[in-house]
Amino acid sequence: MVKTTPEHGGIHSAHIKEWIEGIENAKLSTHDIIIARGDEILFENYRPPFHADFAHRMYSVTKSIVAIAVGFAIQDGLVSLDDPIDKYFPDEVKETKDPNMGVQTIRQMLMMSTPKRGRSWFIARSDDRVRQYFRDTVTTAPCGSAFMYDSSGSFVLGAMVERLTKKKLIEYLREKLFDRIGVSKEARFLFCPGGHSWGDSALVAKPRDLLLVARFMLNGGSWEGEQLLDPEYVKAATSKQIDTLSERKGFTGQGYGYQIWMCYDGSFLFNGMGCQFALCIPKSDIILIYNGDNQGIDYAGELIIGSFFEKIARRAKMPDESGSYSLPENPEAQKELSDYVSSLVLAYEDGEKHATIEKEINGRWYAFGENPMGIKKLRFLFSEDNGKLEYTNAQGDKVLNFGLCKNEFGLFPEEGYSREVGSVFCPGNYYKCAASAAWKSDSHLLLNVQIIDDYFGRLWADFVFDSGTVSVKMRKVAEDFLFTYEGEAVGTMV
Repeated sequence: MVKTTPEHGGIHSAHIKEWIEGIENAKLSTHDIIIARGDEILFENYRPPFHADFAHRMYSVTKSIVAIAVGFAIQDGLVSLDDPIDKYFPDEVKETKDPNMGVQTIRQMLMMSTPKRGRSWFIARSDDRVRQYFRDTVTTAPCGSAFMYDSSGSFVLGAMVERLTKKKLIEYLREKLFDRIGVSKEARFLFCPGGHSWGDSALVAKPRDLLLVARFMLNGGSWEGEQLLDPEYVKAATSKQIDTLSERKGFTGQGYGYQIWMCYDGSFLFNGMGCQFALCIPKSDIILIYNGDNQGIDYAGELIIGSFFEKIARRAKMPDESGSYSLPENPEAQKELSDYVSSLVLAYEDGEKHATIEKEINGRWYAFGENPMGIKKLRFLFSEDNGKLEYTNAQGDKVLNFGLCKNEFGLFPEEGYSREVGSVFCPGNYYKCAASAAWKSDSHLLLNVQIIDDYFGRLWADFVFDSGTVSVKMRKVAEDFLFTYEGEAVGTMV
């Protein structure tokens, strides 16, 4: 895809700037943004350390990619939409006592209308997630009765494709689609216990890879004039098949297709945790790619998507009689947009850089009794622009470097979190992170940690100092790590 100006694509540069300013004012953590129309990229921005070649975790966008793989498997005659899942997992189904589990159809699973309630699979620590899916059923419902978000079912659909094709998901998708449309060789899936691709959450790919797949689906399954995937399947996948939960409002309340969300104005959306988005708007032929990590910020998705329609999509010029939607070029507005986004950095904690209490607490140790985090002692060391949190927990002595009202990039000091296989302890492994802190009052320091690796997560830690004590409150939002960084404790200066 070629790059051009927003105005050439019928969008005012000033409107893009206005939209991004709203996101920035809300202090969301944005990693990258791409806006495209037709075969042209109108706008592209990355926040360091993210860049165009960064292979980004896409979380539940992965479900939409699995739906595409299922479509190719149907096209290859390997499976039918109305086949029951027990046809492909006969041995595993024998392990369930729930008759509903085996009779759910591929169509029902694609629509998220299955008997299995969505819940975390990490706690089980099973050695085979497929078997766990059929074995571990707590609550059931009639198949096809209602929308019920079920990540594990999406995973099983991906495992089914691997079983039928005798290929890993990435191999099958490369053969059928990815290599044809130019998806990078760096695109890959992480895995689950049992050796299956993590098909509900763990595609890792470049933002432009996601753009290419979105463009393919917005093209109705064709590429450069060649129909690669059955257009009827693509139409069904990107059309409303079932209502989402009645209490859901906003962009997630518009319905659901085949592992793809419906959205405003007849659009459809690949939607991943933390705000991984590929928004496709057929009416205007516009695609938005947004990646970030806004886990734990409930309003983030609606702000990003809703304001994109308000500020950009609904104000874009529609084609005239000749089919052109270009606007007059506006070099001044284009420069203002370019200068503005060039100044943007990854979100960080803001407030006061220093507090008078620093002189009293700098370098002083605080001792802790038993607490949920297992912290035995900690201290802060402050300099002009940076700080260090030194602490001891169950793993031993730790040091976390952070910036004051800016990010410090490094490694989060907890060892052993998962790498290629989810939920599996990985000795010697540390996640990359961005850490910042700011004084919210003369006694309150807030530490903000963003995990920025193949896994994303957020950690906030409040430290309130008072008369020789420090009160600590830690809260995290992360899929299967940072568990020992949750809770409250009080330490005493020694």
